[in-house]
Amino acid sequence: MTVLKCISPIDGGVFAERPVMGLDEVRAGLSRARTAQKKWAAKPLADRVAAVEAGVEALGAMGDEVVTELAHMMGRPVRYGGEFGGVKERAGYMAGIAESALAPIVTEDSDAFERRILREPHGVVFVIAPWNYPYLTAINTVAPALIAGNAVVIKHATQTLLAGERMVRAFTNAGIPEDLFQNVFLDHATSEALIAERAFDFINFTGSVGGGRAIEKAAAGTFTPLGLELGGKDPGYVMDDADLDWAVDTLMDAALFNSGQCCCGIERIYVAETLYDAFVQKTVAWASKLKLGNPLDAETTIGPMANVRFAATVRAQIEDALSKGARGLVDPALFPADDGGAYLAPQILVDVNHNMEVMREESFGPVVGIMPVKDDEEAIALMNDCKYGLTASLWTSNPERAAQIGARIETGTVFMNRADYLDPSLCWTGCKETGRGGALSVIGFHNLTRPKSYHLRKTK
Repeated sequence: MTVLKCISPIDGGVFAERPVMGLDEVRAGLSRARTAQKKWAAKPLADRVAAVEAGVEALGAMGDEVVTELAHMMGRPVRYGGEFGGVKERAGYMAGIAESALAPIVTEDSDAFERRILREPHGVVFVIAPWNYPYLTAINTVAPALIAGNAVVIKHATQTLLAGERMVRAFTNAGIPEDLFQNVFLDHATSEALIAERAFDFINFTGSVGGGRAIEKAAAGTFTPLGLELGGKDPGYVMDDADLDWAVDTLMDAALFNSGQCCCGIERIYVAETLYDAFVQKTVAWASKLKLGNPLDAETTIGPMANVRFAATVRAQIEDALSKGARGLVDPALFPADDGGAYLAPQILVDVNHNMEVMREESFGPVVGIMPVKDDEEAIALMNDCKYGLTASLWTSNPERAAQIGARIETGTVFMNRADYLDPSLCWTGCKETGRGGALSVIGFHNLTRPKSYHLRKTK
């Protein structure tokens, strides 16, 4: 029997393990989910909304237990609490717009004709959630999918093995039908086999580009709709009229929080030449104040990366950059907890260029490269010189300038004077190798349902 094991980055020990489920066991569960989904979709929308909101509250009530569990599984310091604030914000917003987002589109209601478009749930939605924000990322799909009348089957990454189990427990304890929302423990081969036989009616995946390709390959010819949020290499651009201290504080937090393991974290920064020296000096001071250590310690501000192999990738990128002329400005001596394994000191690199992996490939770790630029044209060219497109963070006092530059950036979200945030009223989406589809907002509801047209003729 294959067993999935969560290796804690705190000490390299096995924190949790679960046996992989077999195909027949999962198929039986999916059959029950389909039966439950029909009954669920027939319930009034208000009842579905209330049940999901109760599930979210039940999850939040798990509080400190979840926070400590996350520290053990993926290394986030306990001082930052859990993810419930964002979970509640996103689920609450989607609950609030459900009635209008799912309302019929009536094109005619006359004595002769009734013509309208309704939103139908897909059926069984498969959510494959990542380890970096296991609850926040999952709720983007779980809450609106259930509200819209779907059943949900969730599979979490092995690194956060217990998160899906905990989500399902909270929601079912709060009244969501047991078969409607199911957690599964699957290996890649079983997941791909189920996708290939069209066991699911919609698939949402957040993870690597390689994982997205594997899902597309497995789903080929099934016509299963997919939502894919894959890699990112999000840029920040600090213009000559930016509020420097504000930009430093926000961009460095976006680059280094959660050990840099954020989907829309800032991984490369371009700064107007006139502000470059001052910006770099302030960022180094900012990063140097962090405390690397055990995430269970309340004094720790940056914990280990979730896995030794993730840290190895970042170290390799740093070494590649240094070998090509880059300079690291953060003194490693300030971070004695860096053990060459999962515990990795933050680093700021200058004298970087786009011939270096650290400026091209996703790092997903506590490193950021900073380059000076002479004008907006150079900044736009560098921001677009990337195979990913999730967010871009623009720093200026001029909204019109930000909008004009934003229109030319190949990205899913344009921020001005903000970074690393998901606004649930806006569509969370990407382009290029970041993937396709969109979560949250009205569009998120539309992606989790299909249109069905009614053309009712009343007279000859």
